[in-house]
Amino acid sequence: MRAAPRPEDFIRARLSETRSVTLVESREIPHTHSRMYERALFALCLLTLVLFQSAASCELRPVLAQVPKRLPAGYVISESKEELSLKGCAAKPVAFTSSDPDFAVNTDGTIITVHGLEITTKRFSVLVQDENGMDWRVDIILSCKDEASQKSSSVARKRTKRRWRPLPFSLVENDKPPFPKELEMIASDSSVNYTVYYEISGPGVTTDPVGLFTLNKNNGMLSVTRAVDREQYPQFNFSARVFDMSGKETDLYLPITVNVEDLNDNAPEFIGGRFFTVEERCRAGTVIGQVNATDRDQPKTQHTLIKFTLHNATDMFSIDPFTGVITAKTNTLDRETQDKVYVEIEIRDMGGASNGLFSRGTVVITLTDVNDNPPSFKEKLYKAKVQENQDNVLVTRIPVEDKDLVNTPNWRALFEVTKGNESGNFRMETDPKTNEGLLYTIKGLDFEKTPLVKLEITARNEVPLVGPDTKWLSVPLELSVGDEDEGPEFNPGILYLKVKENVANGTVIGTYKALDPENKNSDGIKYYKVTDPGNWITVVESTGELKTANTIDRESPLVHKDMYNITIRAVDESKKTGKGMVIIQIEDVNDNIPVIPGKDLIMCSKGDMLSSVMVEAVDMDKPPYSTPFIFDFGADHDGKWKLKDTTDSSVVLEQAVAMPNGLYSVPLLVKDLQGFGKEQIVDVRVCTCEREDNGLGICGARSASSSLGSLGILALVLSGLLLLLLSLLLLFICSTKRDKLYISDDTGTGGMLLKSNTEAPGEEVKDGALMIIPGTDIVDGSLQSGLMESKNMTSASGRYGQSFLQAGGVYNTTTQEFGTEKYYSSGRYDNNMYGNAAAQKLSNTGALDTWKTNGRYLDRKLAYFGDEEEGRYADDLLKTYGNEGMGSPAGSVGCCSIVGEQESLDFLNTLGPKFRPLADVCYTTNRTGN
Repeated sequence: MRAAPRPEDFIRARLSETRSVTLVESREIPHTHSRMYERALFALCLLTLVLFQSAASCELRPVLAQVPKRLPAGYVISESKEELSLKGCAAKPVAFTSSDPDFAVNTDGTIITVHGLEITTKRFSVLVQDENGMDWRVDIILSCKDEASQKSSSVARKRTKRRWRPLPFSLVENDKPPFPKELEMIASDSSVNYTVYYEISGPGVTTDPVGLFTLNKNNGMLSVTRAVDREQYPQFNFSARVFDMSGKETDLYLPITVNVEDLNDNAPEFIGGRFFTVEERCRAGTVIGQVNATDRDQPKTQHTLIKFTLHNATDMFSIDPFTGVITAKTNTLDRETQDKVYVEIEIRDMGGASNGLFSRGTVVITLTDVNDNPPSFKEKLYKAKVQENQDNVLVTRIPVEDKDLVNTPNWRALFEVTKGNESGNFRMETDPKTNEGLLYTIKGLDFEKTPLVKLEITARNEVPLVGPDTKWLSVPLELSVGDEDEGPEFNPGILYLKVKENVANGTVIGTYKALDPENKNSDGIKYYKVTDPGNWITVVESTGELKTANTIDRESPLVHKDMYNITIRAVDESKKTGKGMVIIQIEDVNDNIPVIPGKDLIMCSKGDMLSSVMVEAVDMDKPPYSTPFIFDFGADHDGKWKLKDTTDSSVVLEQAVAMPNGLYSVPLLVKDLQGFGKEQIVDVRVCTCEREDNGLGICGARSASSSLGSLGILALVLSGLLLLLLSLLLLFICSTKRDKLYISDDTGTGGMLLKSNTEAPGEEVKDGALMIIPGTDIVDGSLQSGLMESKNMTSASGRYGQSFLQAGGVYNTTTQEFGTEKYYSSGRYDNNMYGNAAAQKLSNTGALDTWKTNGRYLDRKLAYFGDEEEGRYADDLLKTYGNEGMGSPAGSVGCCSIVGEQESLDFLNTLGPKFRPLADVCYTTNRTGN
């Protein structure tokens, strides 16, 4: 602010004005009063001078404080009103008012923060009102202190002898030209003693926005060069320095804060989403959503106080003017009428005042579906037709309309036959594509009984209806049944007959007739039996009489719960048929006596105590022809037993005297309730039991060895016979003479001993079935080699080679010469050893019978071996067997594995006890043969 006027100038000016007034007034008032008026005026001037002098003597010092960068709420800037006192003033301060809403001043002069904030530098003023009603302003300048200074007191002040005259700086944003415009003048008290000049630096001066502020270096006038946007630069903080002409700084730097005053130059803007959903038919007052808006102007001012207003759909929705919350105004919102509502909303600042800036936008409110519309039928009455006796057929389709959202549970229909379906003849389904109701028959209808069927169809949705006035709808349906020529029908469909079992064959037990549905008579109808598991019943073809053909037995497994079923077919003259069922309820007679199923009982011996066992009986008849049974001893009772604890079907058999272990036969007489029964023998085995399972004794090993049952004896006999048979067979083999053995060829098999899966040579053996051996001839389809059947044949000397070809290849065979003949044993087949040339010669003859030739060969070989000595068998042919490996007690597999090895019977000593007799027989036989 500019420098205050001096008191002398003020008085001088006032006196000059007084003189002027006095001169003017002296012309108008009498001379006697002029002196009095001058005296009064002089007194007034003197009083004004005194007051002004008093005011001029008040020392208004700004409060300089260093504070932390972050100030919490309630932080104390000045702790006493001494800082805000009016030194040199006669009046005392009585009230304080802060120009910054972030700070408050208590009645004792304490300056505190209203809420937490963060500052670098802060400047504001406090208006001090004294007791005379005069107002004084004290500037408060806050600056951040460094870390070291933060350890000091919360308020740090520095005063110097030379003082700046701080001025409040502010400018209006977007001010109109011309520029530059003067703001305020800054001055330092050091200008009294020095010729000084001023410099400023900081944001808006030397940094962005550069050159916004300028300063007259000589007089300290601060000016702004262009318009400023508060939304971009709400505040500028720079510093001013003062220097004398030698460039020496004459005072401390002054932090200057320029606040940009806000103008309402920004209209509100919408922020956030503007799409909302709400269920139709929701309750009035249901919150739908909140519209949000913002304003770039200064917060917490009228410039940013936004009011919301609806411009349409006011009958459906309402909006809170200051929060923007949209609510439903009615409970009749209907999606089917309008599923989306476009609501235009205006937002205006200045609290909605007419001079406020505004914007308009559209909010989309989507109504979601609820099931408030039931399916409705297109017709008031539906008619359909179906032929009788048709089941599981589609009768008709019933279309419906539903205004709810398609393909949702609110739209999909469910159909039900609510009237006329008491017999369960119908069912309904829904076509998933068309939502139509499909009426089906479950079982065929009867034209003769109901030519017209009246039904009521009700349609529902998958979910319940919403709304007090809604309900499910129904529609009547008339179904006409078409007539057809039907087969005979049995009435009733199932005939129940009661028959006593064991009735005489040929007894008529009932008649089962069928009627023609058209003429209601049974003329010309014939009856046949379809099913009769036991063949117990015959049906008279012309009358339908039912007669017994065999004994009816209630206890038969064909009877289930005393009932026996047969099926009858009726055939009319047009060959149409009908079926019926006869259920025979068989009544019981006393044709069975009680029997004891388990007659082999085990009684556990208990030492000196008397033992007992339970005897149970069964009767296949039903009461009163069965239980309770009567138990008693038979005529041959020896008095060693007694009966006790009799129940309906059991009795306890107890020893009358102590008896040793053994098998005892006890005669028991069991009768049913009618007195029918017979005497039965129960075998009781008394033994020492190992254990008892479920009350049943199990004899121990000692008891089992004392006596064998029938199965045990049979097992011993069979074992002995088998052992004897094996001994005889071994004896026969070991003592057989070396006689010739001829095999008869009467069967035409040619003595073939090998089995074949084909009855003749296959395709693969037609070419080259046999390779001709030198010295042999083919005569009349047989192989002739001059084999002599004399018993004086020369002993064979073993020579080995290959000489037999079959199936296009050569068998590697082992040959033995017996006199002048060679015999061949099978070996490895080698198809590459020879070609097919030799075999081709044989195949061209067309008379070779391979199977017969092989048979003759085997016949002759067997005859030869019959004449050889016993050792010849072991020296017959060299054959290779798989060795069992080292350590096998049996050695090689058989006596022929090694030619010439002496046969040993030592292995017989290693056989178990079961084979000991057989080993002894074999050993004795071998010694006798040697």
